[in-house]
Amino acid sequence: MSDNGDLVAPPRIPFLDLASAFSELSADIEQALLRVARSGWYLLGTELASFESSFATYVESDFASGCGNGLDAIELALRAWGVGPGDEVIVPANTYIATWLAVSRVGATIVPCEPDDDTFNIDPRKVEELVTSRTRVILAVHLYGQPADLNALRSIAEAHDLILLEDAAQAHGAAAHGRRIGSGQGVAWSFYPGKNLGALGDGGAVTTDDPEVDARIRRLRNYGSAVKYHNEEIGTNSRLDEIQAAVLNVKLGHLEAWNKRRKDIASTYLSGLADCEHIRLPHVPAWADPVWHLFVVRTPRRDELADHLRRLGVDTLLHYPVPPHRQPAYADLGMSEGEYPLSERMHREVLSLPIGPHLTHDAVERIIDGVRRFTVAPSP
Repeated sequence: MSDNGDLVAPPRIPFLDLASAFSELSADIEQALLRVARSGWYLLGTELASFESSFATYVESDFASGCGNGLDAIELALRAWGVGPGDEVIVPANTYIATWLAVSRVGATIVPCEPDDDTFNIDPRKVEELVTSRTRVILAVHLYGQPADLNALRSIAEAHDLILLEDAAQAHGAAAHGRRIGSGQGVAWSFYPGKNLGALGDGGAVTTDDPEVDARIRRLRNYGSAVKYHNEEIGTNSRLDEIQAAVLNVKLGHLEAWNKRRKDIASTYLSGLADCEHIRLPHVPAWADPVWHLFVVRTPRRDELADHLRRLGVDTLLHYPVPPHRQPAYADLGMSEGEYPLSERMHREVLSLPIGPHLTHDAVERIIDGVRRFTVAPSP
């Protein structure tokens, strides 16, 4: 209540507070920016080399190569293996469209696979049913920061001599079966500002344990050139610049602490909303250690819940409202409504609640109270 007796609305709860993230590290980030600006070297320099080394160590991989963004990271990995026209790539039906776009950009055939109903991630049992003589790659996404079942997927890939490529754009620091996401044949990363490890603009990387894959990605990202002005193949221009690398190096040192804050918030949500009717909470398998890039609930009354929380001053988002096979961009594939019913139902029901390392305890309690009030309200 204000001094004159008027009721004062509580402060709005943003979905993600990037300004506070910068403020916490502002002195170190500003020092890094100034160091790069004064260096006179802005691409493929020491800042990138330092971040690539640090990030590879953090994710327990042999190699890391920075690139322009997460979409490019997936495409570069596919191109490094020579995946192209005539090849099939099994992809999640339930994912952000960038996963599909990368396959389209190399000219390969998209083979969608329905998710596991509990985890949102690609279902290994259904993957095996889709393998044909033309299959080259299984492209698994660690959606919302929840790791896919890599043990099961690796077994399928090894049995059929396939490549297992991981899209870990939302899974910085996650682990599966006691092993951190990041090592293996190839893992694509995004450093979009809203990610758990986010830059001040676009950025991406590929980690791999294969030196030949890493060497080819480094050529492909730089016009197909390992030596300046000598172009061995047709490449592209997709380089993580020195400014973003320097910022990421600062933030990498705080990633574990920030992920811990996300895990604490998720734990509070899970306990505080456990008995809410009509709200389906995230399921975490015993072998998974997620990093909660997003906290996604499911309800048939998704739009009503979002409106209810908005009126209470809580911002939410939809990740994602339309599955890739129903996007106009893929109308030419002729995939009709109902062809992937589980993915379609998820996209109708999912709602992302605020979560991030700078969400306060009071804000979390307000959100929980808002959701609980919705669940006891009568349906219209």
